[in-house]
Amino acid sequence: MSTSFWDERYQAREFAYGTAPNDFLVENAAYLPPRGRLLLPADGEGRNSVWLAERGYRPTAVDFSSVGLEKARTLAAERGVAIETVHTDLTDWDWPEDTFDGVVAVFCHLPPGHRQYVHRAMLGALRPGGRLLLEAYTPDQLAYRTGGPPVEEMLYSRAALEEDFAGAAILHLEEKVRPVMEGKYHHGDGAVIQLVAERPA
Repeated sequence: MSTSFWDERYQAREFAYGTAPNDFLVENAAYLPPRGRLLLPADGEGRNSVWLAERGYRPTAVDFSSVGLEKARTLAAERGVAIETVHTDLTDWDWPEDTFDGVVAVFCHLPPGHRQYVHRAMLGALRPGGRLLLEAYTPDQLAYRTGGPPVEEMLYSRAALEEDFAGAAILHLEEKVRPVMEGKYHHGDGAVIQLVAERPA
């Protein structure tokens, strides 16, 4: 989807996906190393980055919507925390390597031509021993119509993630249906896949 699509979505006063953190992140944050540097690709309006900053982390929120990132900075200021923001396209970014203690990718959906490249770049951005948390919708989500891309090729399967993160230690990988209540655009039961992976030391 284009930058203009996301800029338009984030223009409204309300936060498109709310200001509360993603449930999967909250439930699995203990997997992350304590108080380290975290990378959040496609973090939009910053709800997850801000929540992590409130817990002592140093988050870097990356997104290609300048409108979303401006709202992220505003939310951080309102909460009294600091986040770093990077305005770029994940498919064209000069990805840092061996830099972050954790990566948190929440509903960061990419077309097949870019998905594997970006996922492997996420893994490479981790320091050895760093961990990645990822939640995304599966193709079964098309039957629920409660959020996410409306096309199958941008939804993620177990096999795709196992291939993309080959070489990582998979600590958790599960497909499930769970209630996803996040603002206006995620609003009901959703078919998701959840991954926790570790870059080998």
